[in-house]
Amino acid sequence: MATQDVPVKAERKHRIVACLAISALAIGLYFVPFGWYALYPFMLVYTFIHEMGHGIAAILTGGDFLKFEMWIDGSGMATSLPAEGAGRLSHAFVAFGGLIAPAIMAAICLALGRSGKASRIGLYVFTGICALSLILVVRPILFGFGFWFVLACGLASFALAKFPKSNRVPQYSMLFLAITLLTAVFSRGDYLFTPTAQTAIGVSPSDVGQIAENLFLPYWFWGGLIALLSVAILVIGVRSFFMADTDTPPQKQLPPE
Repeated sequence: MATQDVPVKAERKHRIVACLAISALAIGLYFVPFGWYALYPFMLVYTFIHEMGHGIAAILTGGDFLKFEMWIDGSGMATSLPAEGAGRLSHAFVAFGGLIAPAIMAAICLALGRSGKASRIGLYVFTGICALSLILVVRPILFGFGFWFVLACGLASFALAKFPKSNRVPQYSMLFLAITLLTAVFSRGDYLFTPTAQTAIGVSPSDVGQIAENLFLPYWFWGGLIALLSVAILVIGVRSFFMADTDTPPQKQLPPE
């Protein structure tokens, strides 16, 4: 006779239904009155990840990530110091890092969201990222909007990872973050096709504008290329969520009696 601990198919079905329900909720908020207010914190998370992408790209090219700033309108800025002798390719890569970071983060969150335990670990990791950001790069300290927002993100992430007894809570939280980032990649995709960017401190060259200035071909070419790459990354994340195994142990087959 054969026995099993928890039906794997039932768990997988539950995960898929949860993802679809959260997707419907996240997308629906764009179309209901005042839904934007519910999505506003996640728009800020998108900005945070976007600017962290610039900073990490600067570090990867041998430069320094000096500071991160964010304003209440959702705009942000990462200030970095390029490595000595850094060429045009390095400058373009730093601009590219911010544009691709939200798609990468969404794919990672989807991969983690297939498992409650992995989601809990992911939330702890995000808490650590927020803490390091507060210590190292968030400016101005104490009086800046970005400081308080990143602090709130870290505290919320820690609470969601630490206190719920059920793994469902961190899993659903991770999925909601993944879906809102995924939708933001598309809803804010127009930024990929503009040569300038409007922030709280004025107009400056957009990221694709900076890439075009440092390399070749027009900004819209790079915007289209990054859009295609973002879609490819998101497809990988979606496939990993729907096809990967869960926390649930596999069926145990016992020999016939």
